Amino acid sequence: MVRKTYVTDAKYFLHGGDYNPDQWLDRKDILADDLKFMKMTRTNTFSVGIFSWSMLEPEEGVYNFEWLDEIFDNIYKNGGRIILATPSGARPAWMSQKYPEILRVNEYRMKQLHGGRHNHCFTSKIYREKTQNINRLLAERYGKHPALLMWHVSNEYSGECHCENCQNAFREWLKKKYNNDLKALNDAWWTAFWSHTYTDWSQIESPSPIGENSIHGLKLDWKRFVTDQTISFFENEIVPLREITPHIPITTNFMADTYDLIPFQGLDYSKFAKHVDVVSWDAYPAWHNDWETTADLAMKVGFINDLYRSLKQQPFILMESTPSGVNWQNVNKAKRPGMHILSSLQMIAHGSDSVMYFQWRKSRGSAEKFHGAVVDHDNRSDNRVFKEVAKLGEILEKIGKITGSNRQSEVGILYDWENNWALNDAQGFAMETKRYPQTLQEHYRFFWERDIPVDVITKEKDFSRYKLLIVPMLYLASGETLGKLKEYVKNGGTLVMTYLSGLVDENDLVYLGGWPKELQEVFGITPLEIDTYYPKDKNSVTYENKTFVVKDYATVIENRSAAVLGEYLEDFYAHTPAITVHPFGKGKAYFLGARLEAAFHQAFYGNLTEELGIKPPVTVRHGKGVSVQVRRDEAHEYVFVMNFTEEKQPVAFETELKDLLTGETLYGETVLEKYEVKIAERSLSSR
Repeated sequence: MVRKTYVTDAKYFLHGGDYNPDQWLDRKDILADDLKFMKMTRTNTFSVGIFSWSMLEPEEGVYNFEWLDEIFDNIYKNGGRIILATPSGARPAWMSQKYPEILRVNEYRMKQLHGGRHNHCFTSKIYREKTQNINRLLAERYGKHPALLMWHVSNEYSGECHCENCQNAFREWLKKKYNNDLKALNDAWWTAFWSHTYTDWSQIESPSPIGENSIHGLKLDWKRFVTDQTISFFENEIVPLREITPHIPITTNFMADTYDLIPFQGLDYSKFAKHVDVVSWDAYPAWHNDWETTADLAMKVGFINDLYRSLKQQPFILMESTPSGVNWQNVNKAKRPGMHILSSLQMIAHGSDSVMYFQWRKSRGSAEKFHGAVVDHDNRSDNRVFKEVAKLGEILEKIGKITGSNRQSEVGILYDWENNWALNDAQGFAMETKRYPQTLQEHYRFFWERDIPVDVITKEKDFSRYKLLIVPMLYLASGETLGKLKEYVKNGGTLVMTYLSGLVDENDLVYLGGWPKELQEVFGITPLEIDTYYPKDKNSVTYENKTFVVKDYATVIENRSAAVLGEYLEDFYAHTPAITVHPFGKGKAYFLGARLEAAFHQAFYGNLTEELGIKPPVTVRHGKGVSVQVRRDEAHEYVFVMNFTEEKQPVAFETELKDLLTGETLYGETVLEKYEVKIAERSLSSR
């Protein structure tokens, strides 16, 4: 049973966004218009104070909260709630001038100047004291205000510092990890290579282009340290928030790479998610780009949503999006009519309990003055973007009962940040075609196109809840992870693993003696070597009397006890196994030795899902480019049917559903307009 989980005390969809009234304090008319426009757009929640430190504390020890008091009161009287941010993402100039040690040092060991955002050292004691002090004052002043809904701690944590304080902190982190045993560190990092053995802890420096940059264990541990040190900074920030407002949930906004739409790589969010009450993220897909279809991009958005939702197995918060365009891409294209509502409802369909924007009102100057917003420079309520936001507000109010519901999945895909760091750092294979997150998205594609829910999970999660677990390109796999995979299959699970898996341990050291014993037992094969292709190289694999194209990677396999489902047709390993299956315990393990075209995934996963009885929760017949996603609570399934194409699309409902927007019964054939969404419900008792 999927029970409702409300991530805030608001049992409605949060709709609003980043509000920067401190930029307009000398324009009372604009602040008054904002309140009027909030009502008109049916927006109800606003993130305030994200970059307001210089307004809150214009000089050291001198505070100005009166303007924020007024904002709190006015928004609450207007029927709204506030997500109050801590201001650590951008400190005031007086602080950088008086305490230069808080400024970051880059990997070239150059001290950075004041400016930008997150240009501060996470290790600095002074900065930790200053952030905790301002946060305590905010918590004491607003902790009991009825408008306060959630804490938004800092903003998009990112980056790293290489100052001497951070070097010392890194060395202490290493001492703890390696039990103060320098030999253990040298062994784990394989420092005998190039005579890089350390004889004293003080010799260890963070990776640098002008210093040590070839020890993969060092680089991997540094990335782990950066994550842990960022979390430590975050934990320091929230001490007064937990102490004074234990009832108020805390989040910080995660990110994704905008161009390629893969998870942000600067931090391991699987670790960070354990320290927040609610996962939130900032989504800025490049809709209407010229390198992929709308449906292709929507699939990638779905993958990121299912990863961030699965981090805590509860609804998440869309903390930032744009109602129109952004301002940092090479081409900043406006969303076409209908896309804002479609893209927002896709987030809801995959588990978001909000649609929030950056930004509420466009800034008049500086870097983000042309970034999309609800209120444009024209200050009008009759322009296209404003009206689409208002229409979405109406929709969110009509479907408010969906909040708190979640998704139920029988399929898991394993994603691992550390694996991607190590694989990208590996000086082998092909630098441009590793594409670990993108490869996972290609496996995810089959299920997204067939409306089968997926959890994109991380290695510490419980595998046993899934009928099917897909583990592509798990280059780095610890003994613990290998043991979990073995137990999963032994106990009845179906595991799919691919090429470039199980090559190194958690220290990025190659497994000696060939493939790990655990994997050989589970899969009944021994991979002998990996052939890396140039872009023009091709091979073929037979599977079920059909031929499929191989590109980029092929594994030469020695079969021990597996059944061969597919063979290579060309090269020196022609007529040897490419695809195998092996029973182990109560389960089965499939190995895909090559990177194969999408048509193979359709055939292979089609057979596998049929064999395992994995089906969509609700059957809606449709063509390519339409996606059906389902949320569920104790009593109902909530069905989103979304047209991610530029043409009308016929769909057919095979069971009766109630349209939540019109109250009509949906059954049989109908047509979705370009970018149209149908939202319906079905009682679980009627199934």
